Amino acid sequence: MAGHSKWANIKHKKAKSDAKKGKVFTKLVKEIMVAAKSGSDPAGNPRLRLAVEKARAENLPADNIERAIKKGAGELENVVYEEGAYEGYGPGGVAVIVNFMTDNRNRTASEVRHAFSRFGGSLGQSGSVAYMFEKKGVFTFDMGSISEEKLMEAALEAGAEDVVPNHDDRVYEAYTEPTDYARVKSAFDQAGVRYSHSDIEMVPKTTVSVEGKVARQVLNLLEELEDLDDVQSVYANFDISAEEMSSIAS
Repeated sequence: MAGHSKWANIKHKKAKSDAKKGKVFTKLVKEIMVAAKSGSDPAGNPRLRLAVEKARAENLPADNIERAIKKGAGELENVVYEEGAYEGYGPGGVAVIVNFMTDNRNRTASEVRHAFSRFGGSLGQSGSVAYMFEKKGVFTFDMGSISEEKLMEAALEAGAEDVVPNHDDRVYEAYTEPTDYARVKSAFDQAGVRYSHSDIEMVPKTTVSVEGKVARQVLNLLEELEDLDDVQSVYANFDISAEEMSSIAS
């Protein structure tokens, strides 16, 4: 396991403004609506169950969740969203995957292409970078909250496949196969093992080190992409040292 995306860990640490919170709610509602197309009962629809759990964790009101489910299931009038992914390269040869949900693919393609171009990247063809990532269930634990030995024991008991220390971000990362994610999550919850973040994500198999101007350009590109209304998630295979991150932050 090459390690979790730096971008994911950076995002988790950022405080959300009211404006950002509104965008988060919009993305969560879209995810619920698309997931509900396959069934409106979270108990029998793992993707919907995960979407609802994420929405509740972000304090999306219950009425909004219920309405999104009904819209997705066709019980209420609804805008139809299609989902997909764009692949490309950012500055320094960093591989980027952009997952989207949209009611206007031409608009989304134009906005994503503009973001790549603006920050020195380029869109690629489907499959151009996807092979550099693998889909995994990811659980993040603050190092101060649990010892590595105790976490390893709990993770193996829960059915996770690996635990990796990330000393730069002061976290442990536990990984699972996507099909095992819900079961492992439930096992952690029942055992009282508290994680700071969990999701099914695209984890890079290898990483590209960036620094200085290139590092800043990469972070600016990812922020620009994340801020687009039609973009649900962004994954990239860059690595930035703790010292470099401190320099950028200052």
